[in-house]
Amino acid sequence: MKRPVYIIAIFLCLFSFAGNSQPKITVEEYIGLYKDMAITEMKKYHIPASITLAQGILESENGNSVLAQKANNHFGIKCHKEWTGKTYYQDDDKKDECFRKYDNVGDSYRDHSEFLSTRDHYKPLFDLDVTDYKSWAYGLKQAGYATNPRYPEMLIRIIEDNRLDEFDKVGGQRSAVNGRNSELNTQNSELSSVAPEVFEIAGRGGNDRIIFINNGVRFILAREGDTFYKIAEEFIIYSWQVYEYNDLSKHDKLSAGQKVYLEKKKSKTNYDIHVVGPGESLYSIAQDYGIRLKALCRLNHRSSGDIIEEGEKLKLR
Repeated sequence: MKRPVYIIAIFLCLFSFAGNSQPKITVEEYIGLYKDMAITEMKKYHIPASITLAQGILESENGNSVLAQKANNHFGIKCHKEWTGKTYYQDDDKKDECFRKYDNVGDSYRDHSEFLSTRDHYKPLFDLDVTDYKSWAYGLKQAGYATNPRYPEMLIRIIEDNRLDEFDKVGGQRSAVNGRNSELNTQNSELSSVAPEVFEIAGRGGNDRIIFINNGVRFILAREGDTFYKIAEEFIIYSWQVYEYNDLSKHDKLSAGQKVYLEKKKSKTNYDIHVVGPGESLYSIAQDYGIRLKALCRLNHRSSGDIIEEGEKLKLR
């Protein structure tokens, strides 16, 4: 009589385990999500975007590590004596070590920049060119960022396999003001040239995709060969909804890594203004913030086809 009970219990355990398995972010998806954050940090702190992304990929296992999931810590930064923020404990070199815990991934990226730019033993790195990722990789190891003797080679391999050095060219010229000018950086912290997005894993779509959330709106990252019809079929919506939700026409094409919203974007965000960065358009800004293009244009008395200038301030609500 007891055997059926045991069988049911085993079945329930297996079902529970399968249901609780977490979706895994790929390297490509990680880059698509956080490259803009890395570029923003590079412009403000003179840290190569390729190095920041490579460290994030390596230290957080593409954002899949326990530390990244539980504490939004993508760079393995420990508490240190000056840390007064939230904490998370887990075993590392020693048992129950203290790691910094952040409210969102953006805070982790910003703290990484400040961590490197305010410590004396990292100062020689800021004399390097922002496009010299190899010297940065070896310099980080020499300064004591990691104990793994192959740390530089691991970073360089990630950068070259994924062509992350292309992002360094966006800010390849040395800025007159680097991360050490904290007063100016503080003044500009709310005027980022790239949307300081916060993402959450919401679940998987029909074809092993990860659904992310931005401004409360679900989206995926397009893959090579994706079409409006393919995505619509996969998520059981109409193809016209896919291109209308993304302020596109049915004749537009999708490119790999492009954000594709699965529901109507919002008419405003939690941010007040955005300072236009190089190469940005009204459309790209609307996509970055999860706001409807018409709403963004209405807020700023613009038309969707208007050309915007670098440094221009746009209202977001």
